Amino acid sequence: MSLTDRPLHRVESAVALDRPAGWLRDLGQRLLRDRRIKDALHGVWLGHPLHPALAQLALGSFLSASLVDAVGGGRRESSGLIAVGLVATVPTASAGWADYTDGHEEQQRVGLVHAGVNAAAVGCYVGALLRRRGGRGGGRLFSVAGGALGAVAAALGGHLSYRQASGANHGEEVQHVGPGDWRRVERLAELPEGEPVRRVIGDVPVFVLRHARDGSRTDERVSVMSDRCPHLSAPLHEGQLDAVGAELHVTCPWHASVFRVDDGAVVHGPATAAVPGFETRVRAGFVEARVRTLPGVSAS
Repeated sequence: MSLTDRPLHRVESAVALDRPAGWLRDLGQRLLRDRRIKDALHGVWLGHPLHPALAQLALGSFLSASLVDAVGGGRRESSGLIAVGLVATVPTASAGWADYTDGHEEQQRVGLVHAGVNAAAVGCYVGALLRRRGGRGGGRLFSVAGGALGAVAAALGGHLSYRQASGANHGEEVQHVGPGDWRRVERLAELPEGEPVRRVIGDVPVFVLRHARDGSRTDERVSVMSDRCPHLSAPLHEGQLDAVGAELHVTCPWHASVFRVDDGAVVHGPATAAVPGFETRVRAGFVEARVRTLPGVSAS
């Protein structure tokens, strides 16, 4: 077991955190009922989780200020960096809170501690500015202490992102492991109409839907895409189908991300990455599919 595994495992398994974590989750869900705001904070418009990008600005500014103070640099420069960090903290925390509300229990336990340590760090930086404004000493110590706490919070955030895969694209590997040659899925006549089913192509579980465009039985088609939601790998074939104008949408059964069935594009978060899709055709009564690869990406 590595140096950090034991303390992080204790945080992940601390059921005592579930009550405050659940309260914070429920409050966030009530405040983020407007889906446009929630999507913006998740980073759907960016196609990438927004919180890590904002955290770079806030944490970078804070840690830079701490380093300036640690080596005896100018207070003006340090105070300016702290001010930038404090301004960036509001949108950073808001985006992180939005992501937090759609995490699983272990992620929320770590997220709660991550937020608490960050709050303590921000308190130290505010204390540093207040002491300087009052003309008193000690601002440097507050700043350095804030940097130490910020580093711990950053480590917890890294654990959330890389070990617990919060914000990671859970469908990225499909482009690499999905079959690049045509594979039989099932007889077209045996697929239920208008009802998504789970099948496996090569090593990839897929969402398969036989449907008609604009309700026309003469223009029937089969859509195939990965069955794993890119957010946290929920089975999409268990989701709800909805016709929205000329488009068909599927809603993730776990955290209500919404995707277009035709191309897997994200309509609503918390997911920010599209569902990997498959090309399809019908040969001799069988539906066949192969992974739709990105330019320069080869499938197995």
